[in-house]
Amino acid sequence: MALRTVTRKLGSKLLPRFSPASLLHSHATSFGFKEVREDEKSRMVGDVFSNVASNYDLMNDVMSAGLHRLWKDRLVSKLNPFPGMKHLDVAGGTGDVAFRILDSINSIRRRATQDVLEDDLQEETKVYVSDINPNMLNVGKKRALERGLGEDKSLLWVEGDAEALSFGDNTMDGYTIAFGIRNVTHIEKVLSEAYRVLKHGGRFLCLELSHVDVPVFKQFYDYYSFSIIPALGELVAGDRESYQYLVESIRRFPSQETFASMIADAGFQKVEYENLVGGVVAIHSGLKI
Repeated sequence: MALRTVTRKLGSKLLPRFSPASLLHSHATSFGFKEVREDEKSRMVGDVFSNVASNYDLMNDVMSAGLHRLWKDRLVSKLNPFPGMKHLDVAGGTGDVAFRILDSINSIRRRATQDVLEDDLQEETKVYVSDINPNMLNVGKKRALERGLGEDKSLLWVEGDAEALSFGDNTMDGYTIAFGIRNVTHIEKVLSEAYRVLKHGGRFLCLELSHVDVPVFKQFYDYYSFSIIPALGELVAGDRESYQYLVESIRRFPSQETFASMIADAGFQKVEYENLVGGVVAIHSGLKI
């Protein structure tokens, strides 16, 4: 797992400053490999996640052989959660990342020697789970009840658009988005909103399916993606088309270097990314300084 820091100079070549409008013109109007109007994409993506919500976590396990759990653990370890933090997890409807953040914070509390102080901090801790799809949020709320977190005041569920967040400027210590930014209409708007709501010193972290850069492995991965994943979607979830969209949307998503440059263009500093499983997924990070 190589960690790559992105600078404007790479070797002897200067990285161009990307114009989000020109860079994303094709992606922003695409639904997988189809070209659609922007208003259509939002609706079509909404339909996909409404269809897959009840089987979302099961399919993640099936498609990744459970590896998505380790990837999310790695994401949260990079966040380094702390008691009293205000955190926003975007496109996090089923709660997978938010639960891990709370588990990490509670683990710190259990190790703390000053119980009274830690109780005070826990009262201030707020982890917001934001998702545009109410069906995904309902799955998350149900899972929270099953985990005994139904009455936890630290966990809040918000239906909202990643491109137009309802939170104030400089209000969050951390921002995560896992397997979500690939599905938005305007990536640059999501990055701008992430930067806006983060406090100075706050960290942006994005876990996303990305681009494999190992030739032999890439051939196998392409076969698995286009031949196996849609078939698994049909077998397990009764929905081949949604998972066909999934694999197509990955190919339309910017490369690791390009996406890292977009994060830097949004204002973030110390931008870096880490490839996992040869680039099947990547974790991008940046700081608002």
